Formats: sequence, C-alpha cells, structure tokens
Amino acid sequence: MMETWRKKAGVAWEKAKRSPALACRKMWRVGKDDPRRAIHAVKVGLALTLVSMLYLLEPLFEGIGQNAIWAVMTVVVVLEFTAGATLCKGLNRGLGTILAGSLAFLIEFIAEATGQVGRAIFIGCAVFIIGAAATYLRFLPYVKKNYDYGVVIFLLTFNLITVSSFRVSNVMRIAHERFVTIAIGCGICLFMSLLVFPIWSGQDLHNSTVNKLQGLANSIEVCVNEYFSDEAVTEAREESDEDPIYKGYKAVLDSKSTDETLALYASWEPRHSRHCRYPWQQYVKVGAALRRFSYTVVALHGCLQTEIQAPKSCRALFKDPCVRLANEVSRVLIELATSIESRRHCSPELLSDHLHDALQDLNKAFKSQPRLFLGSNGSQASNMLAVAAAQARQQKERDEAGGGGVALSSAKTDTSALREWKRTRSKKESGERKVLRPQLSKIAMLTCSLEFCEALPFAAFASLLVETVARLDSVMEEVEELGRVACFKEYKREDDVVVTVKCETPRVNVCLHNLPSHGVD
Repeated sequence: MMETWRKKAGVAWEKAKRSPALACRKMWRVGKDDPRRAIHAVKVGLALTLVSMLYLLEPLFEGIGQNAIWAVMTVVVVLEFTAGATLCKGLNRGLGTILAGSLAFLIEFIAEATGQVGRAIFIGCAVFIIGAAATYLRFLPYVKKNYDYGVVIFLLTFNLITVSSFRVSNVMRIAHERFVTIAIGCGICLFMSLLVFPIWSGQDLHNSTVNKLQGLANSIEVCVNEYFSDEAVTEAREESDEDPIYKGYKAVLDSKSTDETLALYASWEPRHSRHCRYPWQQYVKVGAALRRFSYTVVALHGCLQTEIQAPKSCRALFKDPCVRLANEVSRVLIELATSIESRRHCSPELLSDHLHDALQDLNKAFKSQPRLFLGSNGSQASNMLAVAAAQARQQKERDEAGGGGVALSSAKTDTSALREWKRTRSKKESGERKVLRPQLSKIAMLTCSLEFCEALPFAAFASLLVETVARLDSVMEEVEELGRVACFKEYKREDDVVVTVKCETPRVNVCLHNLPSHGVD
C-alpha cells in the first residue's frame, strides 16, 4: 500500500516539475500563432493603467469620486480584440446608458407629483413594465443579434437610477458622474482599438475566407495523393491537428459562428481604407458554400480510413485521371483564393475546359474497364438479367409440378395411372437438365461479382471525387457574386502569380493561369 502511494507521489512530483515548462511552451505557442494577441494584451494593460489614474491622481478623484470604478468596469468589459467588437460593445453601452438615464429622469419627474405612497407604487409599476418589455425585446432576432448587450446595460442602468432615486436625494449628480465615467472608459477603449495598432474584423474575415479556400485545396490534393500512393495502406491515422487533410476541412466546418460574428463586427467598423466597405454578409455565404463543399472532402478522407480498401491493381488503373481531376479542383480553389486575396475578378481561364476534360478522361477510364463495373463485356449485364428471369420461370414450373399429380385419384385405372406417372417423371428429368445449364452461368457470374465487389470501395471514392466538381460550381458562383457586389478590379494577365501548395507530398509549384490542357502533374 505504501509502495503504491510512493509511486503516485513520484508521478505527481514529476508532473509538477514539468508543469511550468509546459505552461511556458503553451503561452509561447499562443503568441507565435498570432502575435496580435500579445499586442492586444499590452493594449488592455495600458488602458487599465490610464483609467486607474482616476483613482490614483487626487485632482481627478475629487472631480469624479467613487463612481470612477465604473470607468474601470467599462474598460474591462468593452475593450475587445478587434475594433469592430469594441465599437459594437462601446456604442451599445453608451446608447443603453443614455436611454436608461433619460427614461429614469422622466419616471422620477412624474413620480414626484404622486406623493410618497403613490411614488413607491408608480416606481414599482414602472420597473415591472420597463423590465418586462426590455427583456421581451431581447428575443427579437434583430435585437438579439445587434443590440443585446445594449438592452442589458439599459436594464441595469434604469433600475439602478430609478430605485436609488427613492432613497437618495441627489440622484441627478450620481447619474451625471456615472455617465461621465462610462464615457471616459468608452473613450479610452475606442482610442486603443482604433488608433493603437488596430485589428479589424473585416480584414480577419477576408483572410479567413482565403485561408479556408487554400486549406481545402491542400486537403483534396493530399487526400488523393495518399489514396493512390504506392505504399501499402497502413492503419488509419487518428484525426489530429497534425493531419493536413483533417486540418484543412476542420477550419471550414468550425467557421460558421466565427464568420457570422466577424461579419457583424465588421459592419460596425468605420471606413479605414478603400477596401473596407465590403458586403460582409456575402463572405458568410461564401463560407456556407465552402462548408457544403467540405462535406465531400470529409467523405473522401473517410475512404482512406475504411476497413475495406480497393486492391492496388484496381486503384492503379484509374490513378492518372483521378489525380488530374483532383489537381484541377485544387487549382480552381487556389485561383478563387487568389482572386479574393488580391480583390480582383477570377481569371477567364478558370471557366475553361480543364475540369471538363479531366472528367472526360475519368469517364473514358471507367469505360475502358467495364468488367469491374458491368461484367466481362458490354452485353453481360443484360445476359445476367435474362438468366435470372429464366431461373424464376423454372422455379415456378417446378412448384406447379411438385403440387400436381403425385396423389392419384381412386377413380383412375392402373393403366392411366402408370402413363401419368411416366409423364410426370419425364417432366422432372427435363427440368433437372435445364437447371444444370444455369449452374455453370452462376459460377461465371460469381467470378464477375467478386471483381465488382473489389471495385466497390474505389467506386465510392471516385463518385465522391466527381461530387466535389459538382459542388465546386456553387462555390464559384458565390465568389463571383462577391466580386460583383464588392466591385473587384478586372483581371489582368500581369496579375498572374505562382503559388506553392504545401502538403505532405513533395512540393508542387502550380501556375494559376498558364497551365497546360492536361492539368497539373
């Protein structure tokens, strides 16, 4: 027992010794992934230091008093990572405070004329009605999406001023000081967000859309290359951030709430460049189209991890057309990402016949191997159906014969009974000879069906690859609509760039517009 406790204590001590190093590495990784996080942390610390001067400096404290704590609370609550989020919260807080203060003064003015008892009743009824109405407004979708925080601040401020006015005589001064401190806190937040290393929600949404397109292109390319790799299919890798396929489509599947939030905050941001007035909701539509597209990528990834895999010989027959089709899909996704990143329309060659030619090559490859999908020759499928129909007719005849004249009628003579017995026996023998012939066909059919079953896993993979082409059309339409409503600049030939696609396979340099008709190797 003591030995067990010693082992546990030793393990706990080893973990405790490693904890500081692990914590430091995690903190370093967070800042390395996005250095803006460290900048935002410094901005928050500086803002809190500035607002604390209302307490630390005696002249400022004498002018504002104990209500200076509201400025500190405002900075903590309002200052967000992006400028759009800070503006949304700051304006909601300011608007809610102004409306609540104005309504509270109106209620107080009316209540003063009703006497002491009537005043308490009037204030109680006003708190109930305003509280219930404001809470109900929060359920409206538009208010919930844009002004939920403002309604909460309205309720808080209104109740604080209205209820405290019943016992405090100088409520006007308290409300004025509170409003001033909140305004000071909001001003410091806006200054830090808009003027000190600003982080724009619209730019984050723009870059996120570009990264999702590039990630899906990389996922498709790596997935198809791994499926047709010459190495034996090993045990499926677990889904992790290190898997480039999983990493590519996971960012797309998890982006719905992030895209909607960034689009909302971007709509609050002021014009800070000639590119900032964009239809941010169209970016959300592009993200929705990418999520529908990514479902097929998830299914393609699942084909790598299934227990039943197509044999190498079957996959080798269709490797070239499938790899070419995947490269064409990847090329289109990269071109769409480049179009959004550079804010220009897509290349006219994007709508060329490259994808169509790749699909035709895959179709020809299927037709060149009909034995895997339709039998050994073109007419064998119809022959198999004919054999099945003949077997059904023979089975029906045997059933009728078996239920017929085995039991002889007592009214018949012995001679007639003998003749009938001979006819029945001859029918059975002829039926048995007819059944022997389909048995040989069954053996051939079984051989063909085994080959067909071996090709089934690859047929699923190929159909999903073709489905990616079908769903790619909706992504292209949304990106073209984004370019139209955002007034992207027209495409120019000198805008051609060479993009390097990063994947686990050897690096491939893809020229976006000057590709040969046979695709990317």
